[in-house]
Amino acid sequence: MAKIIGAIASSHTPTIGFALDANKQHDAVWAPIFKAFEPVKQWLDEKKPDVLLMIYNDHVTSFFFDHYSAFALGIGDTWKVADEGGGARDLPPVAGHAGLARHLGESLVADEFDMSFFQDKPLDHGCFSPLSIMWPHAAGSWPGAIVPLQCGVLQFPVPSSRRCFKLGQALRRAIESYPEDLNVVIVATGGLSHQVHGERCGFNNTKWDQEFLDLFEKDPEVLLNMTQADFARLGGWESAEIVMWMVMRGAMPAKLDCLHREYYLPSMTGIAVALYESAVAVDPALNARANELHRRHIAHQTKGAEELEGTYPFTLQRSVEHYRINRYLHQLIDPAFRQRFAANPEATYEEAGLTQEERDMIARRDWRSLIRYGVIFFLLEKLGAVVGVSNLHIYAAMRGQSLEDFQKTRNTKALYSVAGKGAADAVDWNKDCKP
Repeated sequence: MAKIIGAIASSHTPTIGFALDANKQHDAVWAPIFKAFEPVKQWLDEKKPDVLLMIYNDHVTSFFFDHYSAFALGIGDTWKVADEGGGARDLPPVAGHAGLARHLGESLVADEFDMSFFQDKPLDHGCFSPLSIMWPHAAGSWPGAIVPLQCGVLQFPVPSSRRCFKLGQALRRAIESYPEDLNVVIVATGGLSHQVHGERCGFNNTKWDQEFLDLFEKDPEVLLNMTQADFARLGGWESAEIVMWMVMRGAMPAKLDCLHREYYLPSMTGIAVALYESAVAVDPALNARANELHRRHIAHQTKGAEELEGTYPFTLQRSVEHYRINRYLHQLIDPAFRQRFAANPEATYEEAGLTQEERDMIARRDWRSLIRYGVIFFLLEKLGAVVGVSNLHIYAAMRGQSLEDFQKTRNTKALYSVAGKGAADAVDWNKDCKP
């Protein structure tokens, strides 16, 4: 079974990444940052965790306000560093753990957290700034995998401190019920006191930062009762990020051993790093029954679906494993791509890196094979609209029937498609069925 072997709390200011990339380890101004993280580096090197669950917030880099979620879980199998305007940092991609991420997502939804899920998005300094100073990567790879959990704390309303704490409790249930033997470390990022906008820009409160760290370890209930306005008054508006620390705190036992804690205020943000382990040893036998019951709880909504012949639920696993072909077909909503697809489909296949099997299925319009393979239907109807095939033709093909035989099972012989402007008059099947 997976287990949480410890937790790390860290600020994620870009200052940290800048100091590392600029080789400021021995500069008097920057050296305290490296000294503060050294015990964490040593602990990670000793414990060698398989996965770091990175709780962070994006800074309007990969997530924008056209679709902004409270909690978004990364379920992909690799994560690249984002370009935040000045070029991406020279860091290697880090592996994701899609299996654990999928289990976490299923568990959190079963526990009534309405999650968003993402793939193929680069991660900005919210994740990579602390990660790069804690984990070695000079050889072009990282010691393990990560699962990123992005919290939307920039556009209000944002999740409360207590809601984040409850998310952490749900994450603990999810992690401990994962059947594979994994050692997991939870890393909470963000804060501490800072404000980076308006006339109050530059606000810091070292006294509050230290009090927060005390309460976080020993009496988190006080923090759970505080509002975002309370945090802003004491720590500056952008210190709203500290609610992400409460996710980690909720995933850890009530009693903690603080193995290391350091604080430094070089300029705009109170930089803190702390390392925690459980103060109470966990008896695996006591948790075994609870973990089994939780796995049943996760599977409850779909139990029996496997018995439905000819039914292929689009699960997180399918989404990750067949992201490439689904992403390719999604481009059909772009008129320019449709033109290129019509003119030279092989060139578009090559650009997308489709396998020969995937190319053949699309070229043959093998609708049933595409569904079985892992393409979601609503992209097939887009392909049908582009190539001039009605939805009814696709439905019939998936059942292995002719259109005529399929229509005998319907109340009418109506044909339709999602095709838009002018398509209704352009497609042959619509002309043929006009009165």
